[in-house]
Amino acid sequence: MKSLDVKIWGVRKRNTKKASYDVRWSVAGRVFSDSFRTKGLADNYRSMLMRATRDGEDFDTESGLPGSMAEKKATLSWYAFALKYLAMKWPHAAPNTRDGINESLASVTVALLDDRPGRPADELLRKALRNWAFVLPGPDDRDLPTEIGNTLHWVAKASRPLSDLADPVTGRAVLDSLKIKLDGTAAAAETVRRKRRTLVNAVHYAVDLGEFQENPLAAVRWQKPKVSSEVDPRVVANPEQARSLLHAVSYVGGYRRARGRRLVGLFAGMYFGGFRPAEVVGLAESDLTLPGSGWGAALLHRTRPSVGKQWTDSGESHDDRGLKNRPTEDVRRVPIPPQLVTIFREHIDTFGTAGDGRLFFSEGGGVVSSSTYYRAWQEARTLALPPAAVASPLARRPYDLRHSALSTWLNAGVDATEVAERAGNSVEVLLSRYAKCLDGRQEVANRRIEDLLSEYE
Repeated sequence: MKSLDVKIWGVRKRNTKKASYDVRWSVAGRVFSDSFRTKGLADNYRSMLMRATRDGEDFDTESGLPGSMAEKKATLSWYAFALKYLAMKWPHAAPNTRDGINESLASVTVALLDDRPGRPADELLRKALRNWAFVLPGPDDRDLPTEIGNTLHWVAKASRPLSDLADPVTGRAVLDSLKIKLDGTAAAAETVRRKRRTLVNAVHYAVDLGEFQENPLAAVRWQKPKVSSEVDPRVVANPEQARSLLHAVSYVGGYRRARGRRLVGLFAGMYFGGFRPAEVVGLAESDLTLPGSGWGAALLHRTRPSVGKQWTDSGESHDDRGLKNRPTEDVRRVPIPPQLVTIFREHIDTFGTAGDGRLFFSEGGGVVSSSTYYRAWQEARTLALPPAAVASPLARRPYDLRHSALSTWLNAGVDATEVAERAGNSVEVLLSRYAKCLDGRQEVANRRIEDLLSEYE
């Protein structure tokens, strides 16, 4: 059927519970229509139809679509769509977010593969998707090893249509697959929630592109795993344990090489200042006020989170960015106690600073990697703690020093608003996360109430 037999009407808004816009056209007297969430999407779709008529394309009398649009609608696979979604999200995503998107898209891609002859080994499939397919520059812009190229060619052929997600059975199967990692082991609840969030966001993008009229996963009754955001009180070190651990760090790696001594101040910043690891790694001397006695201050504005080279625009292992969940130029002022002032002053006197003023740096002057300070921390735990405590969750990760700091401040009676300001959290998040760590607060409240009542007896 030639385009001369096609009539296209304007976009019409429908007064339904959820606003939608209709595009109507006819082919050989037969009327067709399609609905869209926004007027912009509807106008774009109508423009595509108009362009096809101007180009003299043939329109199919069954689907009502010109050849170019019918082919696109019929053949868009999940894998092809996932590459489009990645290209849209990548430029604006933080490196760790890119890693999460990559993992999520790889999981869903594996779940939406047909049983096609020649399936690559699972390990090769994981490698191709994680290291090549869902990383920019994409596979079309890089020279691929032969086995990777063959694997991705098979994936492109075996990938099921994106439209299959409209089937509730398929949607449930894909959601269930998120509970299993690519290596076949069970995924943590937080990992499942993160991957589901990416999948839902991707489907919303498919709606924006006109591939679905609404999110098809919304119709799937699927129980999301429960994620606990509360800090385990068993990880919190008391002040005596924290001092022992910091002292033990100085013995790691011997005195001359100073592998541990270089890191004492880094761990002390997490405990006495409540800094996040990435914040203290990026700390520079110019950010600090270190008086001869009394309290000092730190102006936090830069973080150096440890990520893989493939996720950063610079190709470096550490990102260089502003504070977490803050505008890029935001600054957080944190008072630091005399103990930390002394440790920082001694560190600068002993080791100096890196070329850009950073307090903590590797022997070669680079950014301290998370694996370096994590290994040093594990060695310090075995030196400072008895065997039973080493086997327990107590201060198992360096980040637990921050948990210990915030718990200590709250238990000392510091106002939650002030603690949240110093920590860079909201009050709601702070109290919900550390509710189980507030030891003794009930007794303090009871005494205050009792004292008040006693004044009137």
